[in-house]
Amino acid sequence: MLAAAAIAAFDGLSTLVALLDGRSGALRFANAALEDALGLSRRTLEGADFAPFLADPAPLQGVLAQPGGSDLNTLRFDASLVRLGQELLPVHAHLGPHDGGPDLLLELWPLQQQVRQEREERLQAQAQAHKELVRNLAHEIKNPLGGIRGAAQLLQLELDSPQLTEYTQVIVHEADRLQSLVDRLLAPHRQPHHVGDVNIHEVCERVRALVLAEYPQGLAVVRDYDTSIPEFRGDRAQLIQALLNIVQNAAQALAARIALGDAQIVLRTRIARQVTLGRQRYRLALELLVIDNGPGVPEALADRIFYPLVSGREAGSGLGLTLAQTFVQQHQGLIECHSQPGRTAFRILIPLP
Repeated sequence: MLAAAAIAAFDGLSTLVALLDGRSGALRFANAALEDALGLSRRTLEGADFAPFLADPAPLQGVLAQPGGSDLNTLRFDASLVRLGQELLPVHAHLGPHDGGPDLLLELWPLQQQVRQEREERLQAQAQAHKELVRNLAHEIKNPLGGIRGAAQLLQLELDSPQLTEYTQVIVHEADRLQSLVDRLLAPHRQPHHVGDVNIHEVCERVRALVLAEYPQGLAVVRDYDTSIPEFRGDRAQLIQALLNIVQNAAQALAARIALGDAQIVLRTRIARQVTLGRQRYRLALELLVIDNGPGVPEALADRIFYPLVSGREAGSGLGLTLAQTFVQQHQGLIECHSQPGRTAFRILIPLP
């Protein structure tokens, strides 16, 4: 049996790990990630023949059939993990001896997890680059904008013609509109981070009330809460704003269905286990899903919806989802989006203590 320290070390990995008897292939140990992937407890798995959990067990059975099979060098192969009631999970497998003993160590890397991690890192790098670009650009715009507005106001005082005064008023109005846009771009960098205890369901209820006040007819906002989720440390105001931006974005996309009276947004909270965010493994994380039955994100925008100034609506500023992603990332979290016609789901993940 593995020592407690070894069990803790394996349980901290996002890799799926199985320790197998080098003669029979019976499973001697499964780490937490493998338990989650298979949907079976460690106690249930221990002693079971592991070969049936592989769609093609031939590579494993070939090693077990060799005399002294545990003396082999590491064998690498692609496989598919068979999961009860779920789709096959494509994995890349490493099989080799464990500490020079008779047991075999099987490590499985889910291919979709590798793709997801690469995508997550790309999103975080892009968000950081866009944040710096937007902040620098906003500062460069801010100073000359104030000069333009001030000059237009001074010019207005010198003009006697009402018709010409209208032109200066247009300049002042547009300068104010651009100033408001610049202020929104700079908002995440200016606001202090007020950390306190956050109850995510209080956040959800506040956002739900605000959205239903704006859309009193034709829209249902459904609660699907896991009330066992504990409080965590965070900035309540930022999280309300992040969730409100996502829900308002969903409501705006549902305009046609609101008119028909069958628009729906679901707020679903769950506990996610063994989550990797930013290459760091967390035992528990908050999973908050915002699901709507709208037309879906246009395919041309699917990879760019969190970019600043990118919007699928003609009158949209393209800042709501950018700010939401920024606020969630300040909580070491991430927002993902999976969309198809009839179902769009924004998934917020935030580590829990």
